[in-house]
Amino acid sequence: MPFYAIVLSLFFVLNALGNIPLFLGLLGRYDMKRQRKIIIRELSIALFILLSFNFFGDKILQILGISQPIIGMAGGILLFIIALGMIFPKAEKAETSRHEPLIVPLAIPVVAGPGAITTVMVYAEQFSTPWTMTFAIILAWLPSLILLLLASNIKYFLGERGLAACERLGGMLISLLAVQMFSSGAIRIVQESCATQ
Repeated sequence: MPFYAIVLSLFFVLNALGNIPLFLGLLGRYDMKRQRKIIIRELSIALFILLSFNFFGDKILQILGISQPIIGMAGGILLFIIALGMIFPKAEKAETSRHEPLIVPLAIPVVAGPGAITTVMVYAEQFSTPWTMTFAIILAWLPSLILLLLASNIKYFLGERGLAACERLGGMLISLLAVQMFSSGAIRIVQESCATQ
């Protein structure tokens, strides 16, 4: 898969545009300066989590005895479910809390959720060194950070319908990636089983 396609697919999985209403709902009671600090902190934590799975995810799989084709198939199913949620979103209300959001729910699972983590682990296998995937993660993460920092302006410019349309478009693209990821994993399992016979 081309490098730019991996960056683009990871950007859509992070779903910054679709998460704008949730971020604004959770952070609406803070002033703009505080909102930006929270967004930068939460996105930085999410980046650290994704990079951790990029470097150590394969070792975790080896300890658990899970092969890469299985991760590909499971990731495809998971991404397809996420894509359906983006195409047919449910009305969600941001839960208000007296405490400032820390790690949960913004860093995990909103940004660095199961779909993003699985995507990183599947695509990391395509590169001989984890540093290439690190660069891809940062290239996908940086525009996500910028979009969320500009969340109020983007919502004003696009409106609720514009944001919903962008989220549905991202969901359609992710569903295609999910089918490809699942089929690639299934083909590899068949090839490995035929090779052992």
